[in-house]
Amino acid sequence: MLSGRRLDLLDPAPLDIEIEDIAHGLSFVARWNGQTHGDWPYSVAEHSLLVEDIFTRLYPKEPVRWRLAALLHDAPEYVIGDMISPVKSAVGPAYGELDARLTAAVHLRFGLPALLPQEVKRKIKRADKVSAWLEATRIAGFTEREATRFFGRLPSSVDQGLSIVLRPPLEARADYIARHAALLAAC
Repeated sequence: MLSGRRLDLLDPAPLDIEIEDIAHGLSFVARWNGQTHGDWPYSVAEHSLLVEDIFTRLYPKEPVRWRLAALLHDAPEYVIGDMISPVKSAVGPAYGELDARLTAAVHLRFGLPALLPQEVKRKIKRADKVSAWLEATRIAGFTEREATRFFGRLPSSVDQGLSIVLRPPLEARADYIARHAALLAAC
């Protein structure tokens, strides 16, 4: 990693994980395999910031630690990349197992349980699908009908004031690190 850490992907240790490495990697990983409108790819870092914002809007009474979990929901992609769902399915269970090991290490590194409670995972997944709907319709060329078929109906009040931001990776990285620090401090 750029931090100098050596991360064993098959047996990741929490102490080998640094937020700067996660933020850097995620800010350079393109969502939608780069198939989006705009001058910059829409990064997983930007997506993660949006998911945490949506999670907070949907579940304002949830503890800050679950907001941190929402921000970190795609953290393993800093080293394994972002694959679209059909590719993940084609790769098979080995991808899910690798993702689960990395997720557990990330969670432990930042004071979260290795395995999140199922209800929290469900809520984060809902925020993730809302984000996917917004991304699909605003920057990935989907119609609202197509997005609804793949990601479910958009809650009526959630998207007020939300925007999809495409910007240079270093800006996304800085915002991701700052948001992580604010949430960690609030925990």
